[in-house]
Amino acid sequence: MRKHRYVNMDSASANSAVRRQLFRWGQDRLQHFLKRDYSECVPNVIPDLRFLHHNRSEPSITWIGHSTFLIQMCGLNIVTDPVWARRMALHKRLAPPGVELSDMPPVDVVLVSHSHYDHLHLASLRKLKGTKRLLVPAGLRSKMLVKGFRLVEELNWWEEVTLHGVKFTFVPAQHWTRRTLWDTNHSHWGGWVLESDAGPTVYFAGDSGYFRGFAEIGRRFKIDVALMPIGAYEPEWFMAPQHVSPEESLKAYMDLGADYFVPMHYGSFKLADDTPKDALSRLEAERLRLKIPEEKIIMLQHGETIRFAQR
Repeated sequence: MRKHRYVNMDSASANSAVRRQLFRWGQDRLQHFLKRDYSECVPNVIPDLRFLHHNRSEPSITWIGHSTFLIQMCGLNIVTDPVWARRMALHKRLAPPGVELSDMPPVDVVLVSHSHYDHLHLASLRKLKGTKRLLVPAGLRSKMLVKGFRLVEELNWWEEVTLHGVKFTFVPAQHWTRRTLWDTNHSHWGGWVLESDAGPTVYFAGDSGYFRGFAEIGRRFKIDVALMPIGAYEPEWFMAPQHVSPEESLKAYMDLGADYFVPMHYGSFKLADDTPKDALSRLEAERLRLKIPEEKIIMLQHGETIRFAQR
């Protein structure tokens, strides 16, 4: 029986593995790779482990690195896109995780945006302590069950589940997914909106190209904090359908009508031709052009925590 393949909202291709484009990009990378400057990376700070392990009431967001966050809300420890891998393919991690796996508090909920390896590292997920109830995109539950995970619930776009006072809604993104040669787009992709009566509404974008869905998400939710990707966008002729540039990320933030913007998906792995310095320089230039107040952009370091009771 032919398996279902998921698609994007618009006409954007949901399969970036186009052989001719990959070959052209490979040639470009060989010509320009040695010129890339990775000397300026995201700094690490010493995480407040005492707070993270004992906090049961104060909403907080801690950046582990790439798209991995520890979000504490309503007494829940929530992890997004769990990746503590020390390398991705042939490339070593640019900076260590902000909180080591062994130092993590027990995790109650894991949110997965899609199944790409830089967003779902099974070895990391297995080593996390706690009950680890997994909320995953439609089509991914059966694969996670085969891998030995038992508490798994899958959602389609706009579906929601409430756990201990936190409502989790799976929302659209423009992307694609694959883990093997045979499972392209057999599971979906998207972002997550977290709502509660006791803290900010948080939008975790996952991976996405720029699309009209950002405005639709903004119409449906009053978002306080948007965790937005700004990396892996070059070359733009190839990456644009699946990864926003820093400029597009700020445009999406404005479409969302969010209050604060937290950059992510940069500074941990060499996934494309841009560097952390490139991404931050373009982000700041666009912030100035759009006259977005500096305090609205929260630049986290690896291991740094936003504590909302203090804001």
